[in-house]
Amino acid sequence: MTTIDSAAFERDTLSRVARRCIPLLLFGYIIAFIDRVNIGFAAITASKDLGMSPQVFGFGAGVFFYAYLIFEVPSNYVMERVGARKWLARIMVTCGFVAGAMVFVRGEWSFYVVRFLLGAVEAGLFPGVVLYLTYWFPKQYRARYVGMFAVGIPMASVIGSPISGLILNLDGVLGFKGWQWLYVLEAIPGVIIGLLIWYFLADQPKDAHWLTSEQRNWLQQTIDKEREQHPEKASRKSLLQSLRLLADTRVILLSIVFFGTGMPSYALSFWTPQMVHDFGFGNVLTGLVSAIPFACGSIAMILWARHSDRTRERKWHTAIAAFVAAAGMMACFFVTSPLVTMIALSFSALGVFGLKGPFLSAISESFSKETAAVGIAMIVSIGNLAGSASPWLIGYVKEHMGTYPPGLVAVGVCSLIGGLVMLARPSAAGNEERRNG
Repeated sequence: MTTIDSAAFERDTLSRVARRCIPLLLFGYIIAFIDRVNIGFAAITASKDLGMSPQVFGFGAGVFFYAYLIFEVPSNYVMERVGARKWLARIMVTCGFVAGAMVFVRGEWSFYVVRFLLGAVEAGLFPGVVLYLTYWFPKQYRARYVGMFAVGIPMASVIGSPISGLILNLDGVLGFKGWQWLYVLEAIPGVIIGLLIWYFLADQPKDAHWLTSEQRNWLQQTIDKEREQHPEKASRKSLLQSLRLLADTRVILLSIVFFGTGMPSYALSFWTPQMVHDFGFGNVLTGLVSAIPFACGSIAMILWARHSDRTRERKWHTAIAAFVAAAGMMACFFVTSPLVTMIALSFSALGVFGLKGPFLSAISESFSKETAAVGIAMIVSIGNLAGSASPWLIGYVKEHMGTYPPGLVAVGVCSLIGGLVMLARPSAAGNEERRNG
């Protein structure tokens, strides 16, 4: 096979994989993320109906991530043993049912319980898909495809914000509140996506009947060869043995980066609808305006991930984006105009979401086949505690100071620290993907 033929074969194979896997995983994550953060819209009316203060709302939003911390690592561990197709399908179906159960919330404690349960059943989805993509895409292409999946984070708000605003206007239909309709109607697609994942996806390239035998063999051999080249000694570990990774420098540093850069991400997801509503907009216009920063972030995520792949560089791509996220958040402290505030939030979103592709690729490329499932899950579960800290922090500041900007400055500082820690990682770890690429 000539070089040109080989390149064409490679592109065709990965294109087939991407067409089969990415849209389904992307849409599934969009639905799951909407179910996770739609409380930001529901709170516009539900907080008043249920008598919940901003601080109660912020804490309840974050309870989800305590369950993540507990169940994320076991979830990825189980996924490797029962198969990704079955496990990811299970996650989506149970997410749909539990997200719909939010309709029964009657006060702060039932709010906390259902949010915790949602975190428990969704735990493992994000790191599970990141791990799953390492089974299908060689390192040199990984950032763009991980980025194409992770674009579901901002796209969830681009799609979900206008829809959520419209659904809130169903208030009173059949005797239900608008926020109750929001939870039910946005939960149903999760169950459907779970069934589609079960039917359409395969666990590994060797199981993909929708690839030719030549494509299956080439892709499986390529992925296996890359795993064998990883400098970490291969050994099959039990879950308890794998938990020793908690003391691993890679896990510690990457978790700090994930946490720091996650703070502005969750600030945008949970509080943008309420900040925009406070400008004096109605529900529908709030949904449309709230989508703007996330639309900007979606574009940045795709373009920055492709640039990271072309240059085969992860560290600076992550750090620069983290600094942009920090600058946008901090700028909100110095402005009062709604228009300029939205510009600052949109600028921050460029960094918040642009860093996802290169950073998640850096995580996936830092572990061997034997430790990837647990290592990735540890970093995501620890880092995702930002989803608890960020909404609580901003809610606390809003309740006690009556304004959002000081809280936004605080999450901006966290992103700045995350970028600096990324740059401070040992050179060997930071350049590992280039040595093995």
